[in-house]
Amino acid sequence: MRTTETLNPLQRRIVGALQVDGRATWRKIARVLGEPERTVARYGAALLESGTVTVAAIENRSGTIVATFSCTPGAARMTCESLAQRSDTTYTYLITGPDDVVTELHYNGDPADVLTMQLPATPGLARYSTYPVLKYFKTIRGWRAGVLTETEERALADPFGPDRTSWEHREPPEETDQAIIEVLKADGRASLEFTARQVGLSESSVARRLEQILGDTRATIRTLVEPGLMGLPVEAQLWVQTTPQLIDRLGTELAAAPQVRYAAAIAGDYQLLIDVTMRNQGDLYRFISDSRWGESITRVRTAMVVGARKRGGRLFGISA
Repeated sequence: MRTTETLNPLQRRIVGALQVDGRATWRKIARVLGEPERTVARYGAALLESGTVTVAAIENRSGTIVATFSCTPGAARMTCESLAQRSDTTYTYLITGPDDVVTELHYNGDPADVLTMQLPATPGLARYSTYPVLKYFKTIRGWRAGVLTETEERALADPFGPDRTSWEHREPPEETDQAIIEVLKADGRASLEFTARQVGLSESSVARRLEQILGDTRATIRTLVEPGLMGLPVEAQLWVQTTPQLIDRLGTELAAAPQVRYAAAIAGDYQLLIDVTMRNQGDLYRFISDSRWGESITRVRTAMVVGARKRGGRLFGISA
């Protein structure tokens, strides 16, 4: 549904390495990929400086809601932009189907004000629905574009582990930890030296606090890139209805599929929300008609993503 422009093979492999560990040094990436360090550093820096690829932290909060919006005629882009500009949204897409826009909001505490006051005031809104996220099976932190071997991924393994799909923080972060998180939200690859200057601590103190922040999943480092640039231009959200006793098994199975970027159990008329990326629409058809689904589902509603304004908490240009 989007541009057919792609990165060259080495660029895609560098992005694949950053998907595994967004803070890996160019030296480590070059060694694992078997490429000259100077070449990897030059390509990698250019990808980051141009904004083609972004490495950024996302702050994990206590609750999440996915909301869909049906807009007044001609207002979909305005609604999408308004939602993308909110600091509490992680992704905002233009989609096909009965709704025009979908977004994910993270919150702490009581979401009543967001649901009853803020969202109804969104410009261009005709109707909206909300679906609280009950459980993640996979986040975009766990998505891989399929450009590295298993051996390469193991060699690049993030010291803080693979995708983390649950967290529980009873108290807000300390002021200094919050300051470090804000630095990482702006640049997930910020050096210890730079971060220390920004927050007024020694590098050793920042290193210790950073290890705790990432280890406790206060924040998660994610590498953000348009799937189309990785040779996967077709993206869709699958809204799945299934029986309660099959939600966990089906969600786990789908999360393991390489085509799946994101999988969550949600409350509402649908039980699962699955985001997939494909090479073409034929691959999407084969995925949703595959026998793996068996009798596990009663309905799948497919919404094509025609433009992404926000991914992983960062603004992107819509490419529709």
